[in-house]
Amino acid sequence: MLTLRKASERGAANHGWLKSFHTFSFANYRNPREQGFSDLLVINDDRVAAGKGFGQHPHRDMEIFSYVLEGALEHKDTLGTGSVIRPGDVQLMSAGSGVAHSEFNHSDSRPVHFLQIWIVPDVSGAKPRYQQEHFSTQKKRGRLQLIISPDGAQGSLKVRQDARVYAGLIDGKESATLELAANRYAYVHVARGSVELNGLSLQEGDGVRVREEQLLTLSNGVDAEVLVFDLRPQELPEMP
Repeated sequence: MLTLRKASERGAANHGWLKSFHTFSFANYRNPREQGFSDLLVINDDRVAAGKGFGQHPHRDMEIFSYVLEGALEHKDTLGTGSVIRPGDVQLMSAGSGVAHSEFNHSDSRPVHFLQIWIVPDVSGAKPRYQQEHFSTQKKRGRLQLIISPDGAQGSLKVRQDARVYAGLIDGKESATLELAANRYAYVHVARGSVELNGLSLQEGDGVRVREEQLLTLSNGVDAEVLVFDLRPQELPEMP
């Protein structure tokens, strides 16, 4: 069963220097029917103006990863990490017992466009950690590349949860498939372009909850970049 969440239905925030779309409830956007899906809690589609960004702020007990689509994102945290994240890079910060970080547009002349995604961990109070890895265009072209997993398989980043994240680039006659284990959920997010999921047409910013499906096929893409989340089969309760 595929349940479409259209891009136009997302929450939106415009702070001038930051334009953001929220797939799930976040900050001032509250939708009792959109509180996340399984252990996937946040997908924020952020565009930050040149030279601007998020000042230092704390996190705790959350797996937070950034996926840059355009431009460059500068990261600093209280673990002593400092890095610049560019397209193809995946950065995963496990906040654990507590960490503070800042994120700024690395450029003084160009905007940065990135996704920030939160996954609920399966353990509380763990030691904070930081990981970053580059996944080339070639690894994602016409296929789904594993970028995040519990065990670091295929060079992926290790997440503290029974969740796997795949990234793919689909264009023209290219297609990619993912076979889910029995009784798994999935969430598909179109980061840019357009694509079909099992025949369902999707546009940039669209998302799909996947239940009771074991084979996912992405095809007929037009410059599409897609993230696929393989998740535990559990439902979050609606908020009043």
